[in-house]
Amino acid sequence: MDRDASYLYARASDPAFVSAGSCGGVVSALLRYMLETNRVDAVFTVRQGGDLYDAVPVLLSDPREVVSAAGTCMSGTILITKFLQEYIAHHPGIRVAVPLKCCDAMALYEMAKRGKVDLENIFMIGLTCSGTMSPEGMRSMVQDAFCMDPCSVDSIGVARGEYQVTSKDRTVSVRIDMLEKMGFARRNNCRRCEQMIPRQCDIACGRWGVVGADAGTVTFIEICSDRGRKLISDAERDGTLVFEPAPASGVAARKKTEEVMIHLAKQEKRRQFDKLGTGRTRLLFMIEETSRCIKCYQCIEACPLCICEECSTKKPWLVPPGLIPPPFLFHLIRFSHVADSCINCGQCEERCPMDIPLSLFMHALQTDLSDISGFVPGINMEMPAFARTGDEEWEYQNPEANAGMVYFYSQPDPSPPF
Repeated sequence: MDRDASYLYARASDPAFVSAGSCGGVVSALLRYMLETNRVDAVFTVRQGGDLYDAVPVLLSDPREVVSAAGTCMSGTILITKFLQEYIAHHPGIRVAVPLKCCDAMALYEMAKRGKVDLENIFMIGLTCSGTMSPEGMRSMVQDAFCMDPCSVDSIGVARGEYQVTSKDRTVSVRIDMLEKMGFARRNNCRRCEQMIPRQCDIACGRWGVVGADAGTVTFIEICSDRGRKLISDAERDGTLVFEPAPASGVAARKKTEEVMIHLAKQEKRRQFDKLGTGRTRLLFMIEETSRCIKCYQCIEACPLCICEECSTKKPWLVPPGLIPPPFLFHLIRFSHVADSCINCGQCEERCPMDIPLSLFMHALQTDLSDISGFVPGINMEMPAFARTGDEEWEYQNPEANAGMVYFYSQPDPSPPF
């Protein structure tokens, strides 16, 4: 067996994890193994809440509890890193293992750049992601598109570009593109997302690339760091995993799937962005849509990059208190602080009670800024174009474009500066 292979087919040795997991139980088995071998102090993950369509974040320190979080929740739209960052802030130095979708991993990288987490203390297990759907949307899809009782379903997964819904007596598969034509779409931000395999993690796990008789029974693992390679090697040596190099046909199938999904995402992104218009038309559309804002601050609370301890939107000389809706400057402040690093997680839009397409606005701005600066957020530790350099300022990080350009980020004087 080639222990140096970067692409593997793996499954858990423990039948309990194989049974509970969605494709071989590898991720859950590794989480338990890391706890048992004292590699980490805790596991931060999600598990099923009230039903199949409900996902809740959990912190586990007892290896025996990890199996309770095995499996996939396709309607788990939580950005787990926001909860993780808040926990770490109260437990500095804690070592944590965490399974991450691409947007979760991107958020962690951007948080690390801002000094909110230490990636050395976080073992990142990436989860290949085709996108998620809201719990109510998933229930409607199961009932209307699959003609199945949502309460009778045992599992929902994605394989080979299809949603697969399984109950105790049957499995029904429908292609994702057909479902979206029927109106049962993944979240809008997921449909325009071009990051599906989180290679910034230590390992990336998923179904893509598993072909033939192994489909549905093993996990495709891509090793992305030396730390990830050592974990997999040790877990195989100690009997937690069995694995073999992925066949060339599987690697090729995975690459093809990723290429197709990225192509579809680019098409969808253009379609959604085109609806915004350009220039003054886009600005007026944003002003009109945000006029529904009730200033509940959910967009700020949900955003993993809104890290200001004293929020500028609450400064009375910028945003007069008591006005509902708030002036457009309320949104401009947030856009200016976050847009260049927006990871398109969709949390601001999902949490908005007024259904304002905030994620669409932010992602469109980020895309334009990326075209100008070349910076792509969440992929590596490269600093964004506008980076926090102190408590009171943001500095433009492209000296060739405009050397020494500084933008003030907060106003320390409680009185208006003009």
